[in-house]
Amino acid sequence: MTIFAPKPAIPQKTIYIAAGYMPHPVPIAAKRDSLMNIHEYQAKALLRSYGAPVSDGRVVLRGEEAKTAAGALDGPVWVVKAQIHAGGRGKGKFKEAGAGEAGGVRLARSVEEAAEEAKRMLGRTLVTKQTGPAGKQVNRIYIEDGSGIQTEMYLALLVDRQTSRVSFVCSTEGGMDIEEVAEKTPEKILSFSVDPATGYQPFHGRRIAFNLGLTGGQVKQCVNLMGILYKLFLDKDMEMLEINPLIVSDKGDLKCLDAKMGFDSNAIYRHADIAELRDTTEEDPKELEASKYDLNYIALDGEIGCMVNGAGLAMATMDIIKLYGAEPANFLDVGGGATKEKVTEAFKIITSDPQVKGILVNIFGGIMRCDVIAEGVVAAVKEVGLKVPLVVRLEGTNVEKGKEIINTSGLDVIAADDLKDGAQKIVKAVKG
Repeated sequence: MTIFAPKPAIPQKTIYIAAGYMPHPVPIAAKRDSLMNIHEYQAKALLRSYGAPVSDGRVVLRGEEAKTAAGALDGPVWVVKAQIHAGGRGKGKFKEAGAGEAGGVRLARSVEEAAEEAKRMLGRTLVTKQTGPAGKQVNRIYIEDGSGIQTEMYLALLVDRQTSRVSFVCSTEGGMDIEEVAEKTPEKILSFSVDPATGYQPFHGRRIAFNLGLTGGQVKQCVNLMGILYKLFLDKDMEMLEINPLIVSDKGDLKCLDAKMGFDSNAIYRHADIAELRDTTEEDPKELEASKYDLNYIALDGEIGCMVNGAGLAMATMDIIKLYGAEPANFLDVGGGATKEKVTEAFKIITSDPQVKGILVNIFGGIMRCDVIAEGVVAAVKEVGLKVPLVVRLEGTNVEKGKEIINTSGLDVIAADDLKDGAQKIVKAVKG
């Protein structure tokens, strides 16, 4: 089994399956609907509840709580960690000078120092390679006992897209970006799938242990830990579980030093305890708003806003926008059963993105009628105004009625004959 699936030809936002991280290229249509992330401290609480070895820690939401939280731990070393849904925290930098020069993971050697570091980071903006230049505001700090480290290793469980089975991925190169390891030293990565007919077996754990160079009692610990992680993965309908690093402590015992988890959002209804862990402040406000109206929306980094019906057509639309020299600003599938109100809200979400310099509406009517789309677009434009070029391509059910609605609306809309024509016109309108 290979770690990476063949890269699709469609433009896509890299989806990272874990902090560190391993790039997990997934068609954009699947991203938001498939994965719900939680914070490190929440992940470690889950691990602890299943009997996995983790350090003792306390979460801090306000600066005045920091000293009490640090004082509840034994020390003599404390680790102070910013909690955001992005990897590379330790290598990141804060925008504000008041946060200090260090990144989002800091060592402290006294209760007072731990409390001070927590206060420095709370409310400040941490920029990592995964947050982008905008960064993310740190609203939570996790303070935990420091650990003596003998060896660092990498471990992840994920769903293999080729086999639809749960897979283990491990490496002796813990604490590193797994994509860098895969690129430079792929021989240091072991990955295999577990047959669901048998489930996890002790030999799976021994295989991992021997690959990681564990010996003696560590092998037994590894077998037990892998069983715990596999059960947790299945019980909670996870899509990803990453421990980076998994360490051998200075006492010779295994410990999960960091933890990242992602859950199948389509199964969250079965797990009220997991649903309660969702932190909406870590999610894109536009994507949150879209979810209220059952819209499949993913924010991207381009300048051409797209509204399309059907995931395949949406990805083809993004492809052709890229082909003609621009970048899509979003993936947006309004679905086959969209109403005028849903289309209106979709258009409003697109226009709320300051990056959008032009909009392409590409509808192939089937179940979704062209006249409904046209009515929604007209209503939205009249409500929010139109400050950027708008190209509309309609084809299919009730297409003539849809075109009539657009043409008689009095709106400054550029009509397109087909997908190619629409893409060329919107790119030209934006770039000149």
